[in-house]
Amino acid sequence: MKWDDVTLIILAAFGCITLLLTQISEVLAKLPQIIRAWRQVRHELSGGSAPGSRGYPAETAHSTTTTIEPSDRGRVSEEAETGRGED
Repeated sequence: MKWDDVTLIILAAFGCITLLLTQISEVLAKLPQIIRAWRQVRHELSGGSAPGSRGYPAETAHSTTTTIEPSDRGRVSEEAETGRGED
């Protein structure tokens, strides 16, 4: 075996290790989201309460409030009066 072959094998091995560590890092970064989603699924399957109610985990409750910017207020009120939207 030549030194060129050994060098190539070492470089390939380091490339594979780097790729593996990168993939592990990506999975670990998403782990909290995965755990929250799994808890929510278990909660829903066990007949849990509705989002926002007592007993429902606060981190999974989402707000559905819509914010209207000051520059849009005139347009929104005009659309409400005429019944026209952006549909």
